[in-house]
Amino acid sequence: MIALEHVSKSFGATRAVDDVSFTVDRGEVVGFLGPNAAGKTTTMRLITNFLEPDTGAVLIDGTDVRDDPVAARRRIGYLPENNPLYTEMLVSDYLRFVGDLRGIAMDGPGSALDDAVQATGIAEVFYRPIGELSKGYRQRLGLAAAILHRPDFLILDEPTEGLDPNQRQEIRRLIREVGKEHTVLLSTHVLPEVEETCRRIIVIHEGRIVADGSTEELMARARDTGTGRRIVVEVEGVDVEAQIAKLPSVEEVTGRTERDGRTRLTLAVGSGPDPRPEIFSLAKARDWVLWELHEETASLQDLFSQLTR
Repeated sequence: MIALEHVSKSFGATRAVDDVSFTVDRGEVVGFLGPNAAGKTTTMRLITNFLEPDTGAVLIDGTDVRDDPVAARRRIGYLPENNPLYTEMLVSDYLRFVGDLRGIAMDGPGSALDDAVQATGIAEVFYRPIGELSKGYRQRLGLAAAILHRPDFLILDEPTEGLDPNQRQEIRRLIREVGKEHTVLLSTHVLPEVEETCRRIIVIHEGRIVADGSTEELMARARDTGTGRRIVVEVEGVDVEAQIAKLPSVEEVTGRTERDGRTRLTLAVGSGPDPRPEIFSLAKARDWVLWELHEETASLQDLFSQLTR
């Protein structure tokens, strides 16, 4: 288990990580979600012991990583943001170089090298120069290097940054597969990435943890607080938006389209009474034709926007 206990880190007057505490248990694939400059990368560098906290502690199975940094790094695989590689090297030479640095036996079926190559699907580019690889294959190579020493924990910092949609899908699929064998902490600001790959989400904003739970738990929280609750109404009539916007339970009209003489509105509503009976009564009183009236389910995007506003 990885545990952060009241960890803080500042750079000059800037508090990048502020009293952060959370755990990642064995077998979990956890999404570490936040906007740019929220503190994600700094937190990951603290976990991997590339940085030391000003206060607090990072523990791996109960042992502070500062007590034996080398032993801690042996148990962690790390794919940093932007994935630095030696582009003039062959893929094969690069992985052997990484293996030599870690003192890993590299040859033969079932070896660490063979396992990493097969797990990440880079066999077909094994003897190609890294500089000739697509961004997707470079990320695969970075992931292969991260799992080469068979770590217990895998830390991935923005692993799909800069990839095209197809490459993103491939890397997400790969993360799901790797997650079957490793405990994974995945940093990203891409919401679909978390939804597709993670069972649990930690949200960080301005250096502080603002949410931690399963996707289902966070969506329940959104519903309970009214976050992301929306009503969609489509009406054929006169003065539709102005009249509906006056209703007490409607906080804001967040979307409006016109089509075939109909007005379609998306309404932000709070945690108070459901406005649909009022809208129905209003439509009847003003002789509108009501084509559609339903509540939209809260999304992760809604919750993320509310938490990081």
